[in-house]
Amino acid sequence: MLRLGIDVDGVVADFRSAFRALAERELGIAAKDESALKKADVERLWRTVAGVSNWWLDVPPYEPEQIVRLYARVRESRWEVFFMTSRPPSAGDSVQLQTQVWLERHGFFLPSVLTAPAGARGELARSLRLDLALDDRIINCLEITSASNSKAVMVLRDAAETNARESAEARGVGVVSTLAEALDAIERLDELLSTRRGRLVRLADWFQVKKDEGRLPHDPRGKR
Repeated sequence: MLRLGIDVDGVVADFRSAFRALAERELGIAAKDESALKKADVERLWRTVAGVSNWWLDVPPYEPEQIVRLYARVRESRWEVFFMTSRPPSAGDSVQLQTQVWLERHGFFLPSVLTAPAGARGELARSLRLDLALDDRIINCLEITSASNSKAVMVLRDAAETNARESAEARGVGVVSTLAEALDAIERLDELLSTRRGRLVRLADWFQVKKDEGRLPHDPRGKR
């Protein structure tokens, strides 16, 4: 049974598009001119976010069908998933609750969401005993691999960032360009681990509850 840590913004949620749209709406700066944002502009935009009720609920997903796929595979294979985020607060509900509602809207029911400050990913990976973590930032991936036994995969959506890819791979961090590719890799890892567990572990499996016995429905909220 795999234990996975998945970053939210950059992996499942398209924060960059939402922030660009906010910049265009508040500052009149076109989305393609994101590099024109000054420090004062960014600070102003974050103040705007802080004043908008439940701003995080309207961030678009990158690959909504892959969120549904992830949930289905989690249920099928009994993976344990922890969504991790360092989002700053907005008005309205807590970041944790907003993120949970957002994930449920896109097909991942009853998600475990952990909010943590920057620099805490390695500590989380170690304490949670993660097997694998997905993140879009190399610094988070390196924190995870250096502070824990977890493997890290970076979701690098910009194919032009060849230097970032080479830097990550040189440090033992896997690189994919989409969540779909990441899930393909996780499925291969799950299959690999299942074939290497050994005869004694498979014998122990005989005494475990079968996967299809007593399972909750696809949307388990109705059973609570």
